[in-house]
Amino acid sequence: MINVTKPFLPPREEFEQYVDGIWSRGWLTNNGPLVNELELKLKEYFGVPHLFFVTNGTIALQIAIKALGLTGEIITTPFSYVATTSSIVWEGCTPVFVDIHPKTLNLNPDLIEASITPNTSAIMATHVYGNPCDIKAIHDIATRHQLRVIYDGAHAFGTGYKGNSVFHYGDISTLSFHSTKLFHTTEGGAIITQDAAIARDIASMRNFGHNGPEKFYGVGINGKNSEFHAAMGLCNLKYVSAILARRQELSARYDKMLVNLNCTKPQQQAEGQHNYAYYPIIFNTEASLVKAVEALHGVYVYPRRYFYPSLETLNYVEPRQKMEVSDDISKRVLCLPLYHDLSFEEVDMICRALLRAQNY
Repeated sequence: MINVTKPFLPPREEFEQYVDGIWSRGWLTNNGPLVNELELKLKEYFGVPHLFFVTNGTIALQIAIKALGLTGEIITTPFSYVATTSSIVWEGCTPVFVDIHPKTLNLNPDLIEASITPNTSAIMATHVYGNPCDIKAIHDIATRHQLRVIYDGAHAFGTGYKGNSVFHYGDISTLSFHSTKLFHTTEGGAIITQDAAIARDIASMRNFGHNGPEKFYGVGINGKNSEFHAAMGLCNLKYVSAILARRQELSARYDKMLVNLNCTKPQQQAEGQHNYAYYPIIFNTEASLVKAVEALHGVYVYPRRYFYPSLETLNYVEPRQKMEVSDDISKRVLCLPLYHDLSFEEVDMICRALLRAQNY
């Protein structure tokens, strides 16, 4: 069986060394030494001043909304994982969907200003499949209209823009370190900001609002993560370069093998550096996609229709807003298996199955 993804696991003995230290200290959570070490190493890796390790990428988005004091409407993309939209709704704001660019699949900056109203407080954009948004265009729009910007960077570990990490941009960026991601901590996420005042608020909010053992800075939530999760992150961080390189090799193999498949791939941001987090292909029709999925299932390969359905169709989003491009793409896009342990032989088998399905 070949699933769409498989978690990277470091050598067991390396993880066990960290576990032995946790056992000897008896310090399991509450901002322990491994959490601090992971945060410091990630700040160095991304070249950012403020980073907070949290329980998951969804909590990261929710804290980001709270830390910026957002209310009213937040402009966002309909082509993302459901957490992008549900976080906005959960925090009492209203998602206002703007359609995506038909080539990059990211939020289309040319359509944003038409949806800005006096109630708009922010733009929340996703770097889809690790492909950077048009950051400059979004920045310019946000500046003109005095809006905050949150980047959902759940897919964007290792992604660059104009020579920097994508996490240098926006008021806040969030990450997911879920086990399906190319860098993971089993479960986890992070919040990044360049602003010291915002960082102070985030630090308090992820720890129940504490500002000292018996003092409270304001409302908070339990967004902390544990020493065990940090240990997995510290182990995996050593292998990130190898993981990124391997995914690029596998993607190139797919490119070579699928040159005659009737499909397209998302267009990469011209000023971005891709991380090969996923291998999405876009079929000409939904019927072709369904046929391909059935063929792959026949050889025990399980790709994923990611993202499907388009988020404006969620039953808790009102009013219903038709997003023609996102709705169309979501019905035709398929992510093929891509992970560190995948072999070239397995890629070749997947590609042959897709080509056979096309020809019959």
